[in-house]
This record gives sequence, C-alpha cells and structure tokens, in this order.
Amino acid sequence: MKKIRVAFLLLVYDKTQKLYRKYFKKKKRQWQFNEKQLLEFQEDSLGRKLGEFYRKHGFSMIPKMENHDVHHLITGCGTHFEDEIAMQYLLLGNGKLNAHLLAAVVLGTIILPEYVKIYIKAYKKGQNMRAFHHWDFEELLWQNFEHVMDFIQQKETVVLH
Repeated sequence: MKKIRVAFLLLVYDKTQKLYRKYFKKKKRQWQFNEKQLLEFQEDSLGRKLGEFYRKHGFSMIPKMENHDVHHLITGCGTHFEDEIAMQYLLLGNGKLNAHLLAAVVLGTIILPEYVKIYIKAYKKGQNMRAFHHWDFEELLWQNFEHVMDFIQQKETVVLH
C-alpha cells in the first residue's frame, strides 16, 4: 500500500516540479557547474561534497533546483520520499514559505501520515538552525563543507547594545 501512495506522490511531484521551476524560479538561472566539475573541487569543499552526493545516489542536477540538493547535504535529510517531506517541514521551520512547499507538506502529511513525528522533529530542527533557505549556495561551493554546516547549525542570537 505504501508503494502505491509513494508512486502517487512521485507522479504529483514530477508534474508540479516542472511548473514550480517555470513559474517560481523563472528569474533564477541554473548553476554554471555540472556534476563532473563539482568532483574537481577541493576535497573538503561544499562543491566536492555535492558532486559526491550526486555520484553516490546516481542523481543528476536539475536546472534551477541545485540548492535543493545542497539542502539534503547540510540538513542530513535522506532521499526517500518521507525524507523529502521531512525536508520540506525543516525548510518551513527555517522560514521558507511558498505554495509548492505548502502543497508538499499538506499532501505528504495526508498521504504518509505514519511519519508525522519525523516531520514535526524536522520542523523543530529547521527552527533551531540559522535561516539558510534563501541562500545561493553556488557562491559557497568553494567553502569548507564542515564550516558551512557548523555555521548553519548555530541559531542566530539577538545582540542587544
């Protein structure tokens, strides 16, 4: 039964993801790098880790959606469908809000309700991270991966003078 539910979600995602890129990402340009070029980055860099992520999972870059894959790396969210929904919850907790994200959260919760505890945990995790959902990670590909992750894991604190 779960296979059927996931297949339905994959079908919906496949159809909506193209519309999302067309209408919500029309001003965004695709990255200048491909998967092979990312593997040429310095070993401990974000770019290299992203290239290794693509190679490990057999994925290819989707134009204008490259940041999504970086989100997997920096949040530790897996790539199974319930993990994808959990990552949307994490991003919601981190402050991201758009129709595509809300649709994924609502539909994912309705179709895969057995993971609701994981979704809530992901939402709280996103709240406790520095806001990163709006970053352009292409500019950070040269940075040390661990340093980027450590920075994001630190919740911003208000400094009063």
